[in-house]
Amino acid sequence: MQHIPACGSLRNLLLTISYDGKEFHGWQIQQNAMTVQEAFQTALSKIIGDDFDVKGCSRTDSGVHANMYCISLKTEHPIKPERLKAALNRWLPLSIAVLDCKEVAPDFHARYSCTSKEYIYKIWNSEVRNPFLDGYALHYRYKIDENLLDKAAQAYVGRHDFTSFCTLDNREKGDMTRNVKAFSVTREGDLVTMKVEADGFLYNMVRIMVGTLLRIQQGKIAPDEIPSIIEKKNRKYSGPTAQACGLYLNRVNYENDNSSQKGVNTDV
Repeated sequence: MQHIPACGSLRNLLLTISYDGKEFHGWQIQQNAMTVQEAFQTALSKIIGDDFDVKGCSRTDSGVHANMYCISLKTEHPIKPERLKAALNRWLPLSIAVLDCKEVAPDFHARYSCTSKEYIYKIWNSEVRNPFLDGYALHYRYKIDENLLDKAAQAYVGRHDFTSFCTLDNREKGDMTRNVKAFSVTREGDLVTMKVEADGFLYNMVRIMVGTLLRIQQGKIAPDEIPSIIEKKNRKYSGPTAQACGLYLNRVNYENDNSSQKGVNTDV
């Protein structure tokens, strides 16, 4: 949605938000479904009218959460960043909070200036479900050997063609190569957390990576099989797509907030 005036002094603001994605159908505006972007722009229009253009850092899916999500906002409105932050937190639903708001360089873009993103996936690994984590972690009642999965997951690290770990649709075209910088599987009590950082992610890539590791835990995929799955470049050889409820966009990294450098292809 474009609301950019034809002339005037245009400002560029970087807003950092967090949100509970349980009741939203992802970030991007859709017809007949409430999204985070729609809720954000509805609140924003009450404060500055229609003088804005919003760009999000990622297209998170339905039910996915964000501990950190970045938005670049272009507007001619003179409102100060700290006042905009306070006003948005008044008008936004309780499931969305603005953590920070500041001026950035004119060519800064929340998506294309990004250098890497970090996602986490939470699994409640107990025979008994945790009612306080309903919608916020995958309940997996069978044993998880986090050390086995952490070792297997190191095969994800590096620059690879991740076609085997992508749900193909019309958003995925061209280069399917991504550089995974780190992947870890850790445990704290009954909570197992998978963490991955990369320069960009394909559609459902993290959730398929998680589903593949769970297949390894189940003995349906060998622990050393991930490199051959990557090499085959075929979705049918990897594991299922894990549920959205356990996935969080955890961190968005930029070289610096005012950098004009364009980042790599950060699809989701």
